[in-house]
Amino acid sequence: MNPTEMYGPLPGGLHDDPRRSYTMASRYYTDPAVLDAEMDRIFARSWLFVGHESRIAEPGSYRTVTVADESLALVRGRDGELRCFYNVCQHRAHRILTGEGALKLTMVCPYHGWAYNLDGTLRTARGCENVENFDKSEFGLEQVRVETMLGLIFVNLDPGARPFREQYAGLEEDILRWMPRADGLGFARARDFTIEANWKVVIDNFQECYHCEPAHPAFVDMVAMPTYRNRTHRFWSAQTSDKPSSRNSSAYAFETGDVDFGYAGYFVWPNLTIWLMPGEPNLMTLQMLPDGPERCVEHLHWHSLGGELTGQAVSAIDYVVDVLQPEDISICESVHLGLKSRGYDRGRFIVDRDRSHISEHGVHHFHMLVMQALEGGPSPATQAAE
Repeated sequence: MNPTEMYGPLPGGLHDDPRRSYTMASRYYTDPAVLDAEMDRIFARSWLFVGHESRIAEPGSYRTVTVADESLALVRGRDGELRCFYNVCQHRAHRILTGEGALKLTMVCPYHGWAYNLDGTLRTARGCENVENFDKSEFGLEQVRVETMLGLIFVNLDPGARPFREQYAGLEEDILRWMPRADGLGFARARDFTIEANWKVVIDNFQECYHCEPAHPAFVDMVAMPTYRNRTHRFWSAQTSDKPSSRNSSAYAFETGDVDFGYAGYFVWPNLTIWLMPGEPNLMTLQMLPDGPERCVEHLHWHSLGGELTGQAVSAIDYVVDVLQPEDISICESVHLGLKSRGYDRGRFIVDRDRSHISEHGVHHFHMLVMQALEGGPSPATQAAE
């Protein structure tokens, strides 16, 4: 049979109707050439999360981050504005800053001492006064676009990309519907995980709760699963449960918070997930960064009021770190091994008409976004917010 007739007209085995679609072919998870394409067509052209503003709050504070193999410097100016620069000196391309810290007046390259103002303009270059027609204005640091949402910082290497708030319209309002004080939180704790699986395997796993009942008994004990739904939008999706099944579940005990809900989780294209756990105000980010085609690193950041951790917050973090994460990591590593098997190439999505709590249309939505970026496929269908 002709593959087009078997799988539909889209690359990778997909169909634009999730009920008729196969999953992406295995090679999209294992082929090093696919990761090279992703770096250029996804990570260098998308809004990527790089941290919380509370970590760069004071004038002169800075942090360096790596995005699509580029070293970037986030710097809070004396004017209070947050800027992002390619972390490369305009003289001979040496890295200017490392790690994080506080700057007194300028950013100074340790190689030849060129100094830049906190707005990126060149302040001094030793000996330039003796160079004919040397124009300092030609050698300012190259800026990278930066935007914030609820204190979360996003950068984009693509100067022509649509603004974050336009591309992710409705996301901030949806988060605030569940967590009204989300914009008043601060960074509290970080934890990293290394997973022997392609980064997309981990996103796939987040994008459905079909596996929750078999794999996450404590989560199911906490959340009223019949109310669990996944709503997809253009570049983000929301998984929410209207109410907790229990405030004293086997996951952790909590008191009713600002909003009495079971769980709210968001996927933000291409590689960020945002978690709102029941109880007191909180926001957790879990970001998947590729480390080669067969491994990824997850960065977990927990945010709370004033950046402080109460006993309830510690209980929630301990549940995520010690129970939920090991469960998911084991699943993802097993899936990645299976994707390399000669006995598998692609599967089918379980998608029901009502888009119930077991429906995998969120995974299909993610696969469509990947195909659109890599192969020029059509945009995924979306669902209107309730």
